[in-house]
Amino acid sequence: MPEYVFNLYKAKTSLSHLVDRAAAGEEIVIAKAGVPLAKLTPLSKPKRPRKPGGWKGKMRIAKDFDEPLPEPIQKILEGRSHGRE
Repeated sequence: MPEYVFNLYKAKTSLSHLVDRAAAGEEIVIAKAGVPLAKLTPLSKPKRPRKPGGWKGKMRIAKDFDEPLPEPIQKILEGRSHGRE
């Protein structure tokens, strides 16, 4: 359990300060009548923004990608056949 436990009244009166502490990396537990009820923790750092084109040159899409599948395979995928013809 984190070493910082605050009762609900104290947490309400010093919420801004507790949020600053949590943002700095502390985990703060908020309790009511001595019973822990909630934990105030820092948000994880945002991930780097995605940059389009990361896969360029590393993969290719076949020219027939959008063509219909061969009939036997299509039947299997649609559940019309169990692979037996």
